[in-house]
Amino acid sequence: MEAILLAGGLGTRLRSVVSDRPKPMALIQGRPFMEYVIRELALQGIDQIIFAVGYKGSMVEEYFGDGRAFGIKASYAYEETLLGTAGAIKNGARYMEGEQVLVLNADTFYRLDYGRLRAQKEEQELDMALVLRQVEDVSRYGQAVLTGGRLMGFNEKTRDPKPGTINGGVYLMTRELIRQIPDGKVSLENDMIPKWLLEGRRLGGFVNDGYFIDIGVPDDYYRFMEDVEKGVLTW
Repeated sequence: MEAILLAGGLGTRLRSVVSDRPKPMALIQGRPFMEYVIRELALQGIDQIIFAVGYKGSMVEEYFGDGRAFGIKASYAYEETLLGTAGAIKNGARYMEGEQVLVLNADTFYRLDYGRLRAQKEEQELDMALVLRQVEDVSRYGQAVLTGGRLMGFNEKTRDPKPGTINGGVYLMTRELIRQIPDGKVSLENDMIPKWLLEGRRLGGFVNDGYFIDIGVPDDYYRFMEDVEKGVLTW
């Protein structure tokens, strides 16, 4: 199975502690954070990775090469200008070999069953399946709402500090749906998903309670480092 890893962001919030490399290449016990993500994917049979790279992307390619040393086949889609999440997906999809692809953020580690995502997409005949996660205060984010496994609301703003579900940043998308993304800088979260919902496209997924961390800020980067050292994550 194939995956597009979105690794083209500038990582400005982490720049104070990681200034010499792209954010997903931040070192954890001498290995790039993204290597832990890839290790998790490879264990679940995801053996073709398209790296959507931008800022210092050559550093990613120099480290992972053709991917064989990591149990994958690697290819690289470079951005000449920032394309946004949807634009980066469309740019990376040029290297797809199949009709569907996983998409996830290279600076996020989310432990989940990717086979479950694939099964739900097939059973409900979805154009896109995505993963949500539960948080204690949904007002800090944009709420995402599932009903019977179908996505009914996305990035909904609320001022009420209450528990709820939000986007987990993992998607299983068809080639046909990716073709609908216009050229240029486009956001998946702010532009395309709301548009597809209005058009009645079949979007759905499930809520996952597995380990999650986004190393976008120094505190979380150090927390992941501690979790690895403590053996919280094992393979």
